[in-house]
Amino acid sequence: MKKLAALLGDIEIDRDLKLLLTIGGLYSLGIFLSNTFVNIYLWKQSGEYVSLAAYNIAVYIMQPLTFILAGRWAKKVDRVIVLRLGVIFLSLFFMTVLLAGEKAATYNVLLGALLGIGYGFYWLAYNVLTFEVTEPETRDFFNGFLGLLQSFGGMIGPILAGYIISRMDSFQGYTIIFSISFSLFVLAVICTMFLKRRSAEGVFSYRRIITERKHNANWKRILYAHTFQGLREGIFVFVISVWVFVTTQSEFALGTFNLIFSGFSFLFYLLATKFIKPHMRKGSIFVGGLSLYLSIYLILIHMSYPTLLIYAALIGISYPILYVPYFSMSFDVIGKAWKAGEMRIEYIVVRELFLNVGRVFSIGIFLIAISIFSAETIIPYLLMIFGAGHFIIYFFVKDINLEPKKEHSKQKQKQNVFVKNELVDEENR
Repeated sequence: MKKLAALLGDIEIDRDLKLLLTIGGLYSLGIFLSNTFVNIYLWKQSGEYVSLAAYNIAVYIMQPLTFILAGRWAKKVDRVIVLRLGVIFLSLFFMTVLLAGEKAATYNVLLGALLGIGYGFYWLAYNVLTFEVTEPETRDFFNGFLGLLQSFGGMIGPILAGYIISRMDSFQGYTIIFSISFSLFVLAVICTMFLKRRSAEGVFSYRRIITERKHNANWKRILYAHTFQGLREGIFVFVISVWVFVTTQSEFALGTFNLIFSGFSFLFYLLATKFIKPHMRKGSIFVGGLSLYLSIYLILIHMSYPTLLIYAALIGISYPILYVPYFSMSFDVIGKAWKAGEMRIEYIVVRELFLNVGRVFSIGIFLIAISIFSAETIIPYLLMIFGAGHFIIYFFVKDINLEPKKEHSKQKQKQNVFVKNELVDEENR
C-alpha cells in the first residue's frame, strides 16, 4: 500500500481510509463477478427488452427510496448495521435468482427491488464513511484508487464468471459465482467492524437540503449534473451488455468486453489520479464527457464484436478522465455547503435522489419508445439522445466556484476546520 501510495502521490493514508478502500474493493469484485450477467440471465429467459427495463427501473426506484430510509437510520443507528442490511439484501437477491432458476425473468421486478434495496443500504453507509474519512487533500487519491480497485474487480470478475458459466452447466456456474460473491460481502462486513465509529447528530431533514439548491448555486449545479449523469446510465447499463451477447452469443465474450473496459479503466484511473490536479478538473470533465459521447457513434455506425471491443477501450479511457475530477468536485461542493458537517447524510441522500431521477426517466422513456416503435429502430436514437448525459455534465460544473468570499474568509475558514474534523469523505451498473 505504501509503495502504491508513493506512486500516486505524497499523501498520508490513515487506517480508516485503507479499510474503506479494502471494503470497496471486496464489494466491487463481488458485484462484478455476479451482477454483470444478471441482465443476460434474464435476457436468455425472456428475450425481451421490456423485461430488462422493468428489472432495472425497479432497481433505480427502490435504491433512492432505501437511501432515504437508510439516511434516517444512519442518524440514529450505527453505520455498520446499515451496511450489514445492504449485504443481507444483496445476498437475498442472489439467493432469489438461484431459487427462481428458469423462472427468474418472471420475478424480474422483485429481483430489481431486492437489488435496489441492497444498493441503497450499502451505498448510503459507504458514501457517508467516504465523506467522513477523506479530506480535500486526500479526496482525489481516494476516488482514483477506488476507481483502480473497481477496475480490477471489473477485469477479474466478469472474465472469471464468463469462463465458469461457459465451462459448466449454467445453473452450476451461477451457483458458484453467487456463492463467491456472498463470501466477499461477508469479508467486507468484517472489515467494517474495524472502522472508527462516527455518530451523526441532529434531525434527518433531506427536504431542507433539496431546497438548499435555491440558496447555493454550486449545490444546484451539482444536482442537475447528477441528473444528466443518470440519463445515460439508465439504459446503457443493460442495452450495451445485451448487444455484446446478441452479437457473440457468448458469456465469455461479454467477460472479455468487460476485461478490456476495466483494463483501460485501471490504467487511466492510475494516470488520472496522478496527473489531474484540482485546477484541471473542469477541462478533464469536458474531455471525458465529450469522448464518452462520441464513442457511441462507433458502434452505431458499424456494429460488430471488434468495434464493441474498441468501444470498451474508449469508454475505459474516458470514464476515469471524467469521474476522478467530477466526484472530487461533488464532495468538495458538499464539504463547503451549508451545515455540511451536521447534514452530510442528507446531502448524499439528495444527490442520490437526483441521480436516480435521471436513470428512471431514461428507462421510462425507453419503455414508452419500444412500445410504439420496434426496439431495433428506436434504440440507436435513444442512445444518441441519452448518451449525451455525461457530456452535458460539464455545462453545469463549469461555473462552480469553490473559492470563499473575502468578506467571509475568517468565518469560512473556521467552518472548513469544523467540516474537516467531522468528515476527517460512490454504481455504474
